[in-house]
Amino acid sequence: MPVRLTGAEALALRMTSLLLRPHPQARPDSVAEVVEWFGAMQAQDVASGLWSLGVRLPGRTQADVQAALERREALRTWPMRGTVHLVPSRDAHWMLAVTGIRTLAGAATRRAQLGLTEADADRAADVLGAALAGGRRLTRAQCLAALGAAGIDTAGQRGYHLLWYASQRGVTCIAPHVGIEQTFVLLDEWVPDPHRPDRDEALGLLALRFVRSHGPVTRHDLARWTGLTVTDAKRGIAVAADALTPVEVDGAEAVVAAALLDAPREPVDDVHTLPGFDEYLLGFKDRTLMLDPAHAAAVVPGGNGVFQSTVVRGGRVVGTWKRTIGKTSVAVTVQQLTPFDAALRSRVESALTDYARYLGRPLRHSW
Repeated sequence: MPVRLTGAEALALRMTSLLLRPHPQARPDSVAEVVEWFGAMQAQDVASGLWSLGVRLPGRTQADVQAALERREALRTWPMRGTVHLVPSRDAHWMLAVTGIRTLAGAATRRAQLGLTEADADRAADVLGAALAGGRRLTRAQCLAALGAAGIDTAGQRGYHLLWYASQRGVTCIAPHVGIEQTFVLLDEWVPDPHRPDRDEALGLLALRFVRSHGPVTRHDLARWTGLTVTDAKRGIAVAADALTPVEVDGAEAVVAAALLDAPREPVDDVHTLPGFDEYLLGFKDRTLMLDPAHAAAVVPGGNGVFQSTVVRGGRVVGTWKRTIGKTSVAVTVQQLTPFDAALRSRVESALTDYARYLGRPLRHSW
């Protein structure tokens, strides 16, 4: 019989899965370990991706996280849903092959809209491969210049699509920023010793990592997160079954990592200030455990997929926040979605002070 969980119990376990509460067994203590725990962490916004790591590695600074990425503990590419994620470096090749192929197959429509052909895209990937060969690391502007010098039109959104295509094919990947500029390298040179599991093992790894870092979840959650078919998601869960346990959440079927059932299930009155593009919300289709539907428009204004940074209390979104980083300080403004009393304000300010300390700047705050 599956373990029966109430919504509140499921939320408590999910916060533990997301490494926002102490886990009974796992203790990821490096950028590499956190990214491997998740399998992939959405990171199209660099600052959000870095803070998603920082909030799970208390005491580390942004400089510490950036140094770990320079050591290639993880890298950024487009493995799933056409969206940039942080992934374990040695897993980038097989993830692109297993999860990226469906996105790549659907790119013809976008190319037609941009006036590009598959031959154009393949030629652009070859040009970038030659330009980056020998350990070179080029900024986005330099990559576009190389394409332009080869007679390839990068105007409008063509340039972005061609950069995406080269990474989607496994030719390039996104290296850490140099200053404020995005850079690219050859994936084969950046990761010379890739892990190459067979397809079943890969599906099992995807399932295990997603369930352990987001559970309780359903196979439909896994399919949505990876971009795989529901059939492949079901197969992945079957491969990883020895490490997973079926549960019911308010009567709905789901799975969790078996070790998670040793975690406390009672409500916890903790406070977090999370970045907008964090797996806390992005890994789920149904977010009602964490987010009151009445507040959805404040978190994703216009429903355009751009998530605001959130203030989270006891696993529930209670506010949003915006930051402006200056030369000598960081200014933060908080929008309350539910009323904050004086005690909660103090706790939110403490959490934001931790964020400012991570940046290495003093906090200026306004409500």
